[in-house]
Amino acid sequence: MITILLVDDHPVVREGLRGMLEAEPDLTVVGEAGSGDEAVALTRVKQPDVILMDLRMPGLDGVGATRKILAESPAQRVVVLTTYETDADILRAVEAGASGYLLKDASRAELAGAIRAASRGETVLAPSIAGKLVNRVRNPVAQSLSARETEVLKLVAKGGTNGEIGRALHISEATVKTHLLRVFNKLGVSDRTAAVTTAMSRNLLG
Repeated sequence: MITILLVDDHPVVREGLRGMLEAEPDLTVVGEAGSGDEAVALTRVKQPDVILMDLRMPGLDGVGATRKILAESPAQRVVVLTTYETDADILRAVEAGASGYLLKDASRAELAGAIRAASRGETVLAPSIAGKLVNRVRNPVAQSLSARETEVLKLVAKGGTNGEIGRALHISEATVKTHLLRVFNKLGVSDRTAAVTTAMSRNLLG
């Protein structure tokens, strides 16, 4: 029997997932968490085989929770299950050590199969996510932009000032400038407008 911890801040989503998964003879849900902090605490107690982790949650998000869980238990299997598939979200999850990245439109059979694969130590990716990662490998410039640099550039594209971006990401204005200088260097440009235009033309902003 493969044990599963469900992590999502919406109770109705957790209820739906539990119903889908427990219809499978070899899968059982041993706990539910509504936040990243709760997920970390429940993992310590339940020691599930696989954690289905939502990405966007108030407080500690799915990426932060994944990092904490794997720091304490590196062999733990965390599969992100989310509605988001931007390059930045995918990279943040993969960099945190997630074993897989699935979208919430997955069928019951796809979800169950992914959980079984993750429990065996395999990497599981939704086809659209796999395609994005392959594109990044083929495009060294895309690969060279870090998740944080991408976040900063997205906010620049929305017209944010360095101060506004710093407040949004909880970093200093000086750190924002440092990220932008690195982006300029990697993209071969010298100003914010050119950075955004170049990034969009290369599909780096998701």
